[in-house]
Formats: sequence, structure tokens, C-alpha cells
Amino acid sequence: MKGLKRNVIKILVALVIYAAILAIGVSLLLHIAGLNDGLSGNKKSNISVVATTFPGYDFARAIVGTDNAKMLLKPGGEAHTYEPTPADIRAIQESDLFIYTGGDSDAWVENLLKTIDRKKTTIVKLMDLVKTKDEETVEGMENNDESSEPEADEHVWTSPKNAITIMQKLNAIVDKIDKSGKSKYDQNASKYEKEIAKTDEEFRKIVDSGKRREIVVGDRFPLRYFTDEYGLKYYAAFPGCSEQTEASSETIAFLTRKVKEDKIPVVLKMELSKGNIAETIADETGSKVLEFNSAHNVSQKDFDAGVTYVNIMKRNENIMREALN
Repeated sequence: MKGLKRNVIKILVALVIYAAILAIGVSLLLHIAGLNDGLSGNKKSNISVVATTFPGYDFARAIVGTDNAKMLLKPGGEAHTYEPTPADIRAIQESDLFIYTGGDSDAWVENLLKTIDRKKTTIVKLMDLVKTKDEETVEGMENNDESSEPEADEHVWTSPKNAITIMQKLNAIVDKIDKSGKSKYDQNASKYEKEIAKTDEEFRKIVDSGKRREIVVGDRFPLRYFTDEYGLKYYAAFPGCSEQTEASSETIAFLTRKVKEDKIPVVLKMELSKGNIAETIADETGSKVLEFNSAHNVSQKDFDAGVTYVNIMKRNENIMREALN
């Protein structure tokens, strides 16, 4: 009997030791997995990125993960009237990578750059990553400052080709900042670049099969890079970064006449716009008003849902398909 008890005790001790070893092993595996997860998805990695507006934020989070990227402009906010809070400035100064667009909407950044320790924070201006084009005033467009020098159009990302170039250059910069995550960053960037490339291919198909190559925008026009990329002619109420919201009767009359003469089925308005001008033109012509999103910013609803640049461009594919047919 005593021998049996000893054997039972030995077995129980062995089981306890085995369970302890198993628990340690599982804990170690989970720890290793946690370290790996920190380089992708929404987990923390070894880099923090702050971007002024949605494009820089979206491209950065595609590479480093959502939890490692921050957007300063509030969803639904107007980029051209944004002013940083003390907390925003502190976030920029403490970041590893600060991305701003450049142009009118980020004019406030220039003074701030003097306060940033460039040994700690890498600074990237999106407009420096691609070849820029000047805003232009086309026939019928409002222009209250004809004597001023033309300004570079800041909406460089509206061309998917440019977006891919921006992704590639940001990826290289992130790799240099955090060498330990290079493999994962490269995988993330490559995946997103392929998704953007698919939207570019689809836009080309849409334009090639369309009945017309002309669009009318009853709003500001931040789509210079987009229309140039696909060979589209356009008419609009205001230049790209115009803060005007009220068009003259002459401008509205011109755009209305153009829609009638060229039998344009859709009048476009831009995201987060009230669309009053587009609605006025549509009422006079029987055309439909649709929203084209330049991805300069997104609504709070879209931001909370995790909508991306690619998601936005896929929506735009449907809008452009209808506008050109």
C-alpha cells in the first residue's frame, strides 16, 4: 500500500512539474508572438508617426500600423483653417516621423519646424516626394487674385501613381528610422502599393471605355493631378485650394451652359462640401450631383470605420464611371 502511495505522489509531482514547464513555454511563445505583432497591424512598434492631414496619416499607418500613427486634423475639419493645439505641437516634437503636406493648408508648419529636434524627429513634406504642378485657372473659373503668382497644387496624392511613389519613399524613410522593423514595414508597404495600383488600373479602364473625357465640378478643384493622370478635361468653380464658397452668377452661368452643351450627366461636388453650386447647376440642367472625394480629409464616421485612401478611390471609381457615361 505504501509503495502505491509513493507512486501516486511521484506521478502527481511529475504532473505538476510538467504543467509548470508547459505554462512557462506557452508564456514564452506568447511573449515572442507579442513582439512580432508589435511590428504590424494595430500593435505598437518602435516608431511613432504624426501627420497633419489624412493622406500622410493613411500612407504612414499602412506601413507602421494604426496605433503608431496620429492625424492632427480632426475628421470633418477644414485643413486650411486648422491651428495646432499645444498638445499637437508636443506630439510633433516627440514623434519619430512628422509628415506634413506643404502648401497653403500647412503654412503654419514653417514656424514650427524651427522648434523640432531633427536628430530625434525626421521631417517629411509630401510635396517634396513627387513632381508638383501649379494650380491653374481654366475657362469660366473664379479667380479673385489674377495678379498673384501661381502656387503649386498641394493635392499630389489624388493621382494614384503619385500615391505609390509617396508610399515607396515613406517606406524607405521608415526603414531607416526603425531598422528592426524593416521586413514587416516592407511587406505592409508592398501590399498597400498593390492595392493602390489596382485602383489606378481601374480608373484607366473607366476612362478608356467612357463616352466622354470631360467633367464639371461645381466646387473647388483639388483634382489637377488626377485629371492630368487620366487625360481628362475639366471645368470648375474655383481653383484647388480656394477658400471661396460663393461663385459669381457669371461662373454659375458658364458651368450651367457647359453642362447643357456637352450633355454632362453628372455635376461633381467635393467631400465635406455643402454642394450649393453643384445643386444650382443640376437644378438648371437636370444633371445628377455626385460627390468625388479628394481624400484631403474624411468624415468622423469614415474615420471611425477605418476608411482608407484605397477605399475612397474605389468609391470614386463608381462616381467617375457614371460621370463619363
